[in-house]
Amino acid sequence: MSKLVVTSIGPASSVQDGGRPGSQRYGLVPSGAMDRLSLAAANALVGNDLFAAAVEIGPFGASFTARGGAVRVALAGASRNADIGGRPVAFDSSATLAEGETLTLGFARGGSFSYLAIEHGIEGEPMFGSLAVNARAGLGSPYPRPLQSGDELKTQAASGALERRIELPAATDAPIRIVFGPQDDEFAEDNKKLLVDSEWNISATSDRMGYRLEGPVIKHLDGHNIVSDGTVNGSIQVPGNGQPIVLMPDRGTSGGYPKIATVITADFGRFAQISAGRPFRFKAVTMAEAQAEAIKFHELLRSLPDCLRGIEDFGLNIEALRDANVAGQAVNAVDVSTWQVALP
Repeated sequence: MSKLVVTSIGPASSVQDGGRPGSQRYGLVPSGAMDRLSLAAANALVGNDLFAAAVEIGPFGASFTARGGAVRVALAGASRNADIGGRPVAFDSSATLAEGETLTLGFARGGSFSYLAIEHGIEGEPMFGSLAVNARAGLGSPYPRPLQSGDELKTQAASGALERRIELPAATDAPIRIVFGPQDDEFAEDNKKLLVDSEWNISATSDRMGYRLEGPVIKHLDGHNIVSDGTVNGSIQVPGNGQPIVLMPDRGTSGGYPKIATVITADFGRFAQISAGRPFRFKAVTMAEAQAEAIKFHELLRSLPDCLRGIEDFGLNIEALRDANVAGQAVNAVDVSTWQVALP
């Protein structure tokens, strides 16, 4: 049996998979990956089920060492410097660590979370059908807490399959799309307009339970308490201080603050990747538009295996490259007639 040993890791890093859908009615928090597209892409690269458990790595660096044999891995999500024994490793691609080799990852760039998938998956005992970690609830496997130095992630030996890369849609800084409701009637129209017309930042005090937003104060019409009702990923609650909180996968299953709007499914992972202090905006869309985007997002997830390419396939048109003069005006160093300019 092979294993990947955590040799160093920062906070906010844990084992996550597709979560525990369908049990919120019983008070069970869904948890799961913050960015489902990146989790699915990493798993596709090593031939796993798209929502198999992987390591969700927070903004800080980490390193992992292969023990007991070779381990094949893949990286997706927020990019960062990565190398195996000094050999650079590209994101959105797979790579194999030989016995004793170490994968070293730097700080995240342009996002908050990266995903390290391991071929054949991570061995653990499912808790309510999932390995996803929720540290507050003491749920998850093989460790029901954030990962620490010395932890061991057991798996099967690398298959020796050819390495692959995956072509994903280009990143965008477009506004995060929301649907107003379900309690937007608790807010005056000018405050709803304030939500979409303002620039916002993610507070450094945010976590997997909720992202606190820094920006203008959103005022309620008649107080901030309502009868508690269900929440979903992306619910935007407005507590008494008027500073919105976007609920994330480790949220409570219900809440008693009015929810002015909800981040649409297709944009939730992109929202989760926004780094603390990086400004962003919201854009309101209709329910029909949100549903259409959700369908497109799930079609993208299903198509990921078709987006795989061999690591050596760079898509070059060899015929065109051979016929092109890519060097510009060619000269011959030993033939002065090709480079010496005649005087008038």
